[in-house]
Amino acid sequence: MCGQSDKKDLKRRAQPFFYNCSSIIIGKSASTTGKVVLAHNEDDRDAVSQQMIVPRRKHPEGETLRFGDGNAVIPQVRETYAYYWSEIRSRTWKASSADTFVNEWGVAVASDSCVPCKEDVSDPQTGGMIYGLRRLIAERSRTAREGVEVAVDLIEKYGYDSSRSYQICDKDEGWVLQIARGRHYAAERVPDDEVFYIPNWYTIHGIDFADTKHETYYFSDDLAGYAAERGWYVPKRPGEDSDFDFAKAYQGGEDRPANLLRARGAWRLLLGGEPGDLKRFSAKLGRKIGPEDAKKVMRSHYEGTPDDVTDHYAVNPHRDPKRHFTICNAMTVESCIVQFNETPALTCIWRAALTPCVSPYVPWYLGITKAPYGYGWQDPRTAQATHFDPSESDVRYHPQRAFWAFKTLKYLTDFDYKGTHGTIWESVRKLEEKWDAEQEGVQKIYRELFAKNPDTAAEFLNGYTGAQARLAWDWANDMIQRLGEAKALENSTDK
Repeated sequence: MCGQSDKKDLKRRAQPFFYNCSSIIIGKSASTTGKVVLAHNEDDRDAVSQQMIVPRRKHPEGETLRFGDGNAVIPQVRETYAYYWSEIRSRTWKASSADTFVNEWGVAVASDSCVPCKEDVSDPQTGGMIYGLRRLIAERSRTAREGVEVAVDLIEKYGYDSSRSYQICDKDEGWVLQIARGRHYAAERVPDDEVFYIPNWYTIHGIDFADTKHETYYFSDDLAGYAAERGWYVPKRPGEDSDFDFAKAYQGGEDRPANLLRARGAWRLLLGGEPGDLKRFSAKLGRKIGPEDAKKVMRSHYEGTPDDVTDHYAVNPHRDPKRHFTICNAMTVESCIVQFNETPALTCIWRAALTPCVSPYVPWYLGITKAPYGYGWQDPRTAQATHFDPSESDVRYHPQRAFWAFKTLKYLTDFDYKGTHGTIWESVRKLEEKWDAEQEGVQKIYRELFAKNPDTAAEFLNGYTGAQARLAWDWANDMIQRLGEAKALENSTDK
């Protein structure tokens, strides 16, 4: 699972449907927006999600942090930044690596599992940090590059206890940080004119070890040497590491079908043809793409390609035996597309609840100071304190929590995807067209209000985002009723 620790759990590693997240980074020169775009599908079983806005906080000298999935004791900084937090909660597994963050400076972080990794040595000095890394990136970084530096400093000091790829982005730069258990890592910047996609494997290959100014790379000092000591890498020329390939050296196991299919499906859509190298880091597309293109990838079940097993949806893409091999799949608990803006408050987080093929991407503006009603049921401090120990009520159906409306709608499509998808999709399309048309006006009004009173501008974003989130919730409830009535009519006609 993308959001679950892989520590000493070989049985779970053998089940590929536990690891299905996908991420895209569009470089700013490859983007129709002129800014970086980050897209991510978070796939997890037995999970619920809630969204919160965590404010800036000042902390007393000497305060320390310790997270529920590790033993590292980390000194707190004097002030932490505000951030949007989409939290994944579960009572059946530790949600160490599932949450998405976008902070007030417009730094976003999401991740994909990269199991299995060849590293099998337990480091007694390792702090076991997993979950805390992404939160500290959000709390301490003003740029994506600074986010990478915050992360590698923590990894070097405390170690890391999983194998994972972090996508860390701001409006100008997209960085990919890939970590093996312990203190070995590599980070690479996505070229401005290229697009990056990852399923659940390492994608960083050659590294310029002469890049000590970190224009394109960060890396642990003994990255190649350690791999050589373990027999994972044999230099073509003794004493040289110019042919070092991080993914080849550190990735373990056979290529999983889930990764191969998702990589092929994503690159088909991005490249506009049959892809060659499925394990590439990034590629030039020959055209600019944007959020709409990212939506198509995040919603994909490989429709119209040789990998499409739905027979025009006669087979539910989420219930087929290969359901866990699609990009949008039965366990997608959330999809988001971060459309960065020169003004951080106007960065738009297009958020789809659960499977985006039957849920609209709703605009959430980063400048909001409170989450829309019904999308979070805890205050941030309580959520942070109980993240690894949620109550039973957290995962039970609750009509006053928006999550369950979208979950119920998804259940209905599970029983009759072909009979429900057309009605849902036409309605989703109209909602998204409305929001696209409103975007320029929302930004104009915000800027005008901000010039007069920043607090009034923030309240405007609170009102607009809250209204659209409520509209989406009402839409889900209405769609549940419409589909239920249609099914009842169908049953009565059959009789």
